[in-house]
Amino acid sequence: MQIAIVGLAGSGKTTVFNTLTRGHAETGGYGGVTLNVGVVKVPDERLDRLAEIFKPKKIVHADVTYVDLPAPPASSEGRVGTEELPPDHLARLRDSDALLHVVRAFDDPAHPHPAGSVDPGRDLEQLDLEFMLADLAMTERRLDRLKGSGRHGTQAEREAAEREEIVLRRIHEGLEGGAPIRDLDLDIDETKAIRGFRFLTEKPVLVLLNVGEGDVAREADLVASLAAGYEHRHAMVDALSARIEMELGELEPDDAAVFMEELGIEGSSLDRVISLSYRLLGLISFLTAGPDEVRAWPIPEGSTAVDAAAAIHTDLARGFIRAETVAYEDLIALGSMAEARKHGRLRSEGKAYVVRDGDVVEILFSK
Repeated sequence: MQIAIVGLAGSGKTTVFNTLTRGHAETGGYGGVTLNVGVVKVPDERLDRLAEIFKPKKIVHADVTYVDLPAPPASSEGRVGTEELPPDHLARLRDSDALLHVVRAFDDPAHPHPAGSVDPGRDLEQLDLEFMLADLAMTERRLDRLKGSGRHGTQAEREAAEREEIVLRRIHEGLEGGAPIRDLDLDIDETKAIRGFRFLTEKPVLVLLNVGEGDVAREADLVASLAAGYEHRHAMVDALSARIEMELGELEPDDAAVFMEELGIEGSSLDRVISLSYRLLGLISFLTAGPDEVRAWPIPEGSTAVDAAAAIHTDLARGFIRAETVAYEDLIALGSMAEARKHGRLRSEGKAYVVRDGDVVEILFSK
């Protein structure tokens, strides 16, 4: 589960990275070439409540890896800027499961915007365009190769090439019309046909407005204004003040509470952004609980009980017998697995059961 943090020079994306990861990567380089990587625990109060019941030796949260990438150079005639990133940086970008696009919405005379003015809509459109140009160039190269190679090979290979060409032409048409691939609503077969390309505009995206201290009180209005003009599929818009969040992270809890009260902030935006990142990946968490550990296990929404077993260990999936399952709310209300069983809330489910977010699961299997 990897999310690439992207943004134009001066957007504050490395400050956002530091804020999310509690890291200390160098900032203020206006688009330096350093790549930063950090792992973040996904906030989940349910684990703490379960720990009160089971008294485990450890608590294990789900986590998300964030990669802070340098801004790509602007494209020009015959040259795609994104493709001029260092090879390992471009590979990280393409291998990411989603994008966190930091957009500058703060004014700072000490660090003026490179374009001369603060305009979140313009900056968002500019980097989106760079990603579309990168996907368009890749699509055109592949279509050119299919003109020759697609007519050779076995009948099955020719049919596969024909299916691929149909999907790529649809994508090419959409990109030329300004539509990212995520907007095309590709079906399962179409998605499989292009899986190897790792297109950038196919990835879900969380647009994060990085606002100044004076605009924290109107974050919701700024988000609503930008979101109204950004009606793309698999996209979310949110906001935080990376500078404030970073300062809060350096304070003692009591001092942080006073600071937030002075600014009129009810709580940190970090947990919300991390949780949105998790949702963006299409993930839910099922839970396991016992004396050794209480743990959140990430799985794609719609996963079955045998998928959940495989997430824990492949041996559990191979020898799957059944899943003993209770909803988190029922377990908390009743206070123990024994009480959940007594009241008929602990259920036995088979392989096809679709696991729900917050299910507390025990897998029974044969060795």
